[in-house]
Amino acid sequence: MSFDITKMRNIGISAHIDSGKTTLSERILFYCDKIHAIHEVRGKDGVGATMDHMELERERGITIQSAATQVTWKNHTINLIDTPGHVDFTIEVERSLRVLDGAILVLCAVGGVQSQSITVDRQLKRYHVPRIAFINKCDRTGANPFKVQLQLREKLGLNAVMIQIPIGLEDKLEGVVDLISMKAVYFDGDSGETIRLAEIPAHLKEDAAKRRDALIDAVSLFSDELAEKYLNGEDVPEEMIHDAIRKGTLLEKFVPVMLGSAYKNKGIQTLLDGVKNYLPDPTEVRNYALDLDNGEQQVEIFSDEKKPVVALGFKLEDGQYGQLTYVRVYQGLLKKGAELTNTRARKRFKVGRLVRMHSNSMEDINEGAPGDIVALFGVDCASGDTFCEGLNYAMSSMFVPDPVISLAITPKDKKSADQMAKALGRFTKEDPTFQTFVDPESNQTIIKGMGELHLEVYIERMKREYKCEVETGMPQVAYRETITQRADFNYTHKKQTGGSGQYGRVAGYMEPYSEGDYEFVDMIKGGSIPNEFIPSCDKGFKQAVQKGSLIGFPIVNIRCLINDGQSHPVDSSDIAFQLAAIGAFREAYGKAKPCILEPIMKVSVEGPTEFQGNIFASLNQRRGVINASTEDGVFSRIEAEVPLSEMFGYSTALRGMTQGKAEFTMEFEKYGKVPVSISDALIKEYQEKRKAAS
Repeated sequence: MSFDITKMRNIGISAHIDSGKTTLSERILFYCDKIHAIHEVRGKDGVGATMDHMELERERGITIQSAATQVTWKNHTINLIDTPGHVDFTIEVERSLRVLDGAILVLCAVGGVQSQSITVDRQLKRYHVPRIAFINKCDRTGANPFKVQLQLREKLGLNAVMIQIPIGLEDKLEGVVDLISMKAVYFDGDSGETIRLAEIPAHLKEDAAKRRDALIDAVSLFSDELAEKYLNGEDVPEEMIHDAIRKGTLLEKFVPVMLGSAYKNKGIQTLLDGVKNYLPDPTEVRNYALDLDNGEQQVEIFSDEKKPVVALGFKLEDGQYGQLTYVRVYQGLLKKGAELTNTRARKRFKVGRLVRMHSNSMEDINEGAPGDIVALFGVDCASGDTFCEGLNYAMSSMFVPDPVISLAITPKDKKSADQMAKALGRFTKEDPTFQTFVDPESNQTIIKGMGELHLEVYIERMKREYKCEVETGMPQVAYRETITQRADFNYTHKKQTGGSGQYGRVAGYMEPYSEGDYEFVDMIKGGSIPNEFIPSCDKGFKQAVQKGSLIGFPIVNIRCLINDGQSHPVDSSDIAFQLAAIGAFREAYGKAKPCILEPIMKVSVEGPTEFQGNIFASLNQRRGVINASTEDGVFSRIEAEVPLSEMFGYSTALRGMTQGKAEFTMEFEKYGKVPVSISDALIKEYQEKRKAAS
């Protein structure tokens, strides 16, 4: 029997922290008969959610790694990826979105559109992923799905329209009214597994009719036939409404809003119907690859079994049996035993073992169809590599943000040192936003990441998974240096040591450059520096910007222009001009009034309004600039820009002053100038460190 690709959905669940993504995926597994008992995320029963299979995830009740699984709903195959909501694990969300065709955007009926929902929505838009909105937690005190729908329209600019309304809210939530079939849907049985359709309760009939009109009006844009029937006052068939909603959703011009409570087992089956009815199958999504033999030209690839294989390795995991690579097949049939090429590393390999994953258990399979998500064993590759059969294509790369925080770690003993090297090797391969290097001056191992929580989780994982005890130093901020004015240079490098010497003169100027980190401009006329030595000057400048003289951090936003120079027929060489450029750079750098830049974070704090004053004060003390504050009844949200160096330990301070009721998220916004007093202290500290080292 051939596989029917139109009955497949690749979807992800993405949302703000604590909107109930993992609880929702747990319910989906239960209703699709993948698990036979429901476990809670903060597992009181000692089991924990199926999708959070790391011990750490279960303890903290957060998702760290995106887990993949496959379920079947009404003979449709759904590949489901549960992604983390924490901004520190952004890369997990990015790499999952890269391979998804559709998404469920989960929102909390009380919190509504929160800061992280905005980030996630931006990521969905970047990868053009059509979505369904699911308003969860309608059973909580203060739940108001209608308010959340308005926020979707106002804050995210989505054309969000309710296709269901709740029957009762908060502790009186009984079920939902389906506005398409105009029936009330109740979820009976111990775990809501029995669906009962009934008449709409009398007190909701008028509201339901009004909202159904609004729905038909909104989708009539996507179907002329439907619009005609609606205008003529005829009955619009349900099938026609479904088709119009699907069309609008795939065009990313319509977002159907569904609701329920995952915790109370209400509204999940109707959501699965929504996934089946409105989200795209792999053939409805246009995918492109870059043809490496043809100057990276875009080529469209098709979900066709007969064409040569193109697949993307989007995630790596080092398990007890070696490296596991999650692969999305875009084109062709991926078969066991086939020969593929990793186009980045230009290496050929044989597909040994092919498996389908269910969270952290697996089943062996013989082939993966186009559109499928499967995993390979023992393939040496990096995250984001493309595997092809006879073609030289690359799927466009993922967006990887730069790390903003670093930490020195020292192993406590020899055994830990070996284990630490193993752990770091594995983590850096799995997570491109987690980086490590050895500081040449202090000889310490430095790890870099997206935030305190990010690094904390990796240090904790080293202890647990590798029995590796490490001591950590003070967190370090990724400062940068730059210049504030133009400065000229004219530098001659000469060295005479018997035989041929070294000679090179470089003249020009450096100036601030706002469009990038570094630019080199060659304005040499009349060959005063021979052409073959121009790249040497560029090389020298590039080396010089790696480390500034103020505090030893990289120099950014600078343009180096050369317009004159001199060479010697015998003594000039590549190295002579490199050294001349380095000398010229150092000569001018001090005159260009250099200054220090620091990462500024976009911080969003949410908490009860009674603590608003304390939160304002705490952000002001940390040199924060408050941009906006919104009050929503008892809850308020404050958005500010705060230097990263001031945010260490903020979570503890915030908990203390709000009785543990407030939470915050932060993400990198931009680099900003450091105030003079702090800049002087940093420079002094750097000079003392250098003295001590020498």
